[in-house]
Amino acid sequence: MKHVNSTPARLEAFSDGVIAVIITIMVLELKVPHEDGFAGLRQVLPTLLIYALSFTYTGIYWINHRHLIDRCSERIDRVDEAMLWSNLFLLFCLSLLPFSTAYLLDKHLDSLSVALYGTGNLVTGFSFMLLRLAILRRLRRSGKLLHEDMAARPKDMISVVTYVVSIPLACYHPDVALGLIAAVTLIWIIPTIGVEPCEDHLHNDPI
Repeated sequence: MKHVNSTPARLEAFSDGVIAVIITIMVLELKVPHEDGFAGLRQVLPTLLIYALSFTYTGIYWINHRHLIDRCSERIDRVDEAMLWSNLFLLFCLSLLPFSTAYLLDKHLDSLSVALYGTGNLVTGFSFMLLRLAILRRLRRSGKLLHEDMAARPKDMISVVTYVVSIPLACYHPDVALGLIAAVTLIWIIPTIGVEPCEDHLHNDPI
C-alpha cells in the first residue's frame, strides 16, 4: 500500500476548513428576536454575548493553530501519525463548541451548563496541548527543535488549570466561573503574548 505523504500545509488547510464550518454552525443559532426595537435587542443580548465569546474562542484557536503550524512548517517535511491524530482530536473538541454554546444559552447560564461549557474548554485546551507536544516531539527527533518552540508551554498549563478550577466553581458561582473561562482567552489573543524570545539554538531535552 502506497504511503500518503501528509505535509503541514495539508494539515493546516484541512483544519481551516473544519474550523470555518464550526463557526458557520454557531452563526445559525442566532435568531431574529420577535419583539421590535430595543426590547428585542435586549432579549437577544445574552445570546450575542455568548456567541461572541465562543466565536472569539474558536478564532483564537485558529490563529494559534496557524502560528504553531507555520512556525514549524519549514522544519517538518512530513506530518506523522501523532500529529494527525492529535489534530483530529482538537478539531473534534472544537466541533462540540456549538452544542455547548447552545446548551449554555438554553439553560440560561445555570451551574450545569457553565460546568459543561468549562469542561468543553478544558478538553479542547488539553487537545491543543497534545498537538503542540506531538509537534515538539517530531522536531526533537529530527534535531530541529529550538528553545523558543517550548516557550508557550506554560500558557498551555495555565489555561488547563484555570479550566479545571472553573468546573467545580460553576456549581456555586456560575457567573464567576464563566468569567474565568472568558479570561483565558486574553492570554491567547496574540500567540506571542507572554512568550519571551529565546536564543535560537537546538534543544534536545526530553519533552
